[in-house]
Amino acid sequence: MKLQILFSVLIVLLLVQVPNSFSELELFTNSKVYSTEHSLQVYGKGLPEENLIIRLFAPDETITKFDQIITDLDGSFNYGLLIWPEPSTNFSYGTYTVEVISTEQNGISQKIDVKFTSTTDLVDTPVERQVNTLVFAPETAAINQSFRVFVQTTSDGLLIGNDPTKLLGTTHVHLPSGLSVSLSNSFKTLHQGLYFVDYTPKEEGTHVFHVVAFSQGATSHGSAATTVLSQDLGGISDQIIKLNSILDETSGELDTLKSEIAGFDATLEHSSQQIDENIGTISSSVKFISEASSQLNALMLPIIASIGLIVALQITILARRR
Repeated sequence: MKLQILFSVLIVLLLVQVPNSFSELELFTNSKVYSTEHSLQVYGKGLPEENLIIRLFAPDETITKFDQIITDLDGSFNYGLLIWPEPSTNFSYGTYTVEVISTEQNGISQKIDVKFTSTTDLVDTPVERQVNTLVFAPETAAINQSFRVFVQTTSDGLLIGNDPTKLLGTTHVHLPSGLSVSLSNSFKTLHQGLYFVDYTPKEEGTHVFHVVAFSQGATSHGSAATTVLSQDLGGISDQIIKLNSILDETSGELDTLKSEIAGFDATLEHSSQQIDENIGTISSSVKFISEASSQLNALMLPIIASIGLIVALQITILARRR
């Protein structure tokens, strides 16, 4: 009895899996290239009376159109998804992706890329995605000082990408020593399609950032180089500013010394004038002394002569007495 129950359960499980083993989902569009006022017709085949989700992705990978339909009894469907409008910021020229998702076949999906262009001459040509990568890095930096590197990824002129670990998974930097360092897990999202990484160099020389972007099967490369110096231009500028400050202080001190020297010159000139005046005064005093000496001599000579005469007379008188 237990074996019969177990066998019945296995049969039920197999029956449940049978539809999925023969699951099918086909998707087609009425053209690959469209212009304004042309209809985007989506058709294909799924399971009978199956709910299908149809999404239209813009070149920047945002969902522009979202609809849900039910297939016919034979599983076929034919649906007018949209009529292309005039180009705008919401509907710009570029590569769009039509996706059909099954709600009953484990979520399987099918995708088709189509082109929205300005020409009215529709030619069935292969649709190719072109991913562009731009890298922005400073020209110079200083060793052991962090700087920021920016990356921009676009497709048909629009920003694309969300998870930088998947989009920029093989990005790396070439060091001056010849080694390569991976940056796959270092990027952060600034905005959809705009990413940055803060990098601190440990070697002097040229660092080359090699960015590899991979999106929807398309690969794009971008690179930028940064020369790492012992110090950055900011440090040199600070030193120049400090030197200018020292020169300004020295110039101020020289001006003060110059003013003091100018005052000293005035003092010397005044002292010289005073010395000249004193010398003139001394000369006048000497002259006066000389004149006074002459006058004194003139007065003393008669007196000395008189004294000499008196002495002579006394000697004569004394001689006669004897």
